[in-house]
Amino acid sequence: MAGRIRESLTNAEARRVALAAQGFGQQRPATPDRRALRRVLNHTGLFQIDSVNVLARAHYLPLFSRIGPYPVELLEDAAYRSTKKRPRELFEYWGHEASLLPVQDQPLFRWRMSDAHKDSWGGMRRIATERPELLKQMLADVTERGPLSAGDLAELHSGERPRKKGPWWDWDDVKVGLEYLFWAGELTTASRRSFERLYDIPERVIPPLILNAPTPTRTDAQHQLLLKAARSLGVATATDLRDYYRLPAADAKLRIADLVASQQLLPIAVEGWRATAYCLPRIKVPRRVDTHALLAPFDPLVWERSRAERLFGFRYRIEIYVPSHKRVHGYYVLPFVMDEHLAARVDLKADRQARSLLVQASYLEDVTPDGVAGRLAHQLWELARWLKLESVEVKQKGDLARQLGQECRLVGD
Repeated sequence: MAGRIRESLTNAEARRVALAAQGFGQQRPATPDRRALRRVLNHTGLFQIDSVNVLARAHYLPLFSRIGPYPVELLEDAAYRSTKKRPRELFEYWGHEASLLPVQDQPLFRWRMSDAHKDSWGGMRRIATERPELLKQMLADVTERGPLSAGDLAELHSGERPRKKGPWWDWDDVKVGLEYLFWAGELTTASRRSFERLYDIPERVIPPLILNAPTPTRTDAQHQLLLKAARSLGVATATDLRDYYRLPAADAKLRIADLVASQQLLPIAVEGWRATAYCLPRIKVPRRVDTHALLAPFDPLVWERSRAERLFGFRYRIEIYVPSHKRVHGYYVLPFVMDEHLAARVDLKADRQARSLLVQASYLEDVTPDGVAGRLAHQLWELARWLKLESVEVKQKGDLARQLGQECRLVGD
């Protein structure tokens, strides 16, 4: 069955294809190193960045989900440190939201950089239109003194750390202007300081071989991004493909039609899906996928919520911005993938002062394989130890809590 051209997939087959495309079900590396990082990136294409730190920063978690405990310096070094022997392999840009992306993909986003004047957010376009002198000054400052944060720039001109309004610049305009220059590719991220972005010019950050590479046409770049999305998703609707790198809807429609016409993408029917799906030629359907992992809310397997529901029957909404009394499952809820199902979900918090991983609530899903509590308990303890926490505390909320608490105590003893 593997390797031949398919016209349709059952939903179970589509799940296995999607899980394998994201790098699940593979043997963990004996040593988490750059090779393991590259292997995961070959599957995911990027790591989405998010500021919420109730458990761990979002961009650290997908790698943990696929290879297990790893030194966070592995990702930090690949993204923010460069030597002659080991140049940086990742850069920050707008991929699927703010993301860490392979540096070799930088040319594929130059069309987006060129469109900053019309496609960036309204506030950014306002700064570019109304205060071009501000952008010019900030770019000159970073060129001369970088890397610099927004706070550094405001302090440079006001003589003090920024307030809401500074004597020289409006603080909000500084932040928005820097974001515009970042979107336009005139500045990039050199590193981060307590998660605050430090900006620098691309010539000092992006390897020269990449920076000097030819710029593909908008059409060619978007073709490549859609093919990368298809490889990462395994099987996907047109909306899923477009969403992966947030391509404009009109562009994506044309590019997908091109790829189908050239047989680089093949239409395929998936059981229960209303929309046509697409896959790369000669799709491989694994006979089974053996895995278990906790997934960040921004993991590529589940970040498109309608796709997670189509594939797994898993209705998932992040409730960070929902008032606490209206939350259904919790503040920072991670799905638990077990073999070919999203089998449970847990609301997690790292209590760093008490050095404990708090399971605020835990819930079973309707389709739940046997042994979920035991395998989830092992995963929770592995996560706790990776985060340098000494205990796992399961609070008695949710229909899985009692059994999960018992299993966590057994694993921890």
